[in-house]
Amino acid sequence: MSRQGYVNSSVQEPPLDYSFRSIHVIQDLVSEEPRSGLRPLKHSKSGKSVTQSLWLNNNVLSDLRDFNQVVSQLLEHPENLAWIDLSFNDLTSIDPVLTTFFNLSVLYLHGNSIQRLGEVNKLAVLPRLRSLTLHGNPIEEEKGYRQYVLCSLPRITTFDFSGVTKTDRTTAEVWKRMNIKTKKAHLKKNAL
Repeated sequence: MSRQGYVNSSVQEPPLDYSFRSIHVIQDLVSEEPRSGLRPLKHSKSGKSVTQSLWLNNNVLSDLRDFNQVVSQLLEHPENLAWIDLSFNDLTSIDPVLTTFFNLSVLYLHGNSIQRLGEVNKLAVLPRLRSLTLHGNPIEEEKGYRQYVLCSLPRITTFDFSGVTKTDRTTAEVWKRMNIKTKKAHLKKNAL
């Protein structure tokens, strides 16, 4: 089967679902059984899953140490990962490991403990990212939260489960012209 054939068929595959498993560290995924869904997971001859979706929501993860290594053990083609759900965990930052998955189009990070709005900038390198959630994190309380994210990630089409409109884009651009220098200075001050 061609590489393109794999990508097209695996989009329809059910997710590798480790939600609600009380997982504390990523390494636990190797010994944990994923949840079974309505459709069975498909596996390659090597025994690895052939999905593009990994759900780790509603656990107690505080970091993503060993994420790449573990994902490589679980997925036949980790480079094709398109959807990662890390919502409702204890993450305090956006781990740079997430920026290594260039096919990532959906990233759920809502309900975590992300403190710094500047963390969003890390995601700008993801060319296919279209849907992002960050609500329920302390950064949501920052003034200009939505506008900052939309300016930092101009390719996203859905943010916090709401479609991004032309008006949102215009408002974000106006906000950027009025605030970005003071916001950068504020973020720099907070980083110290």
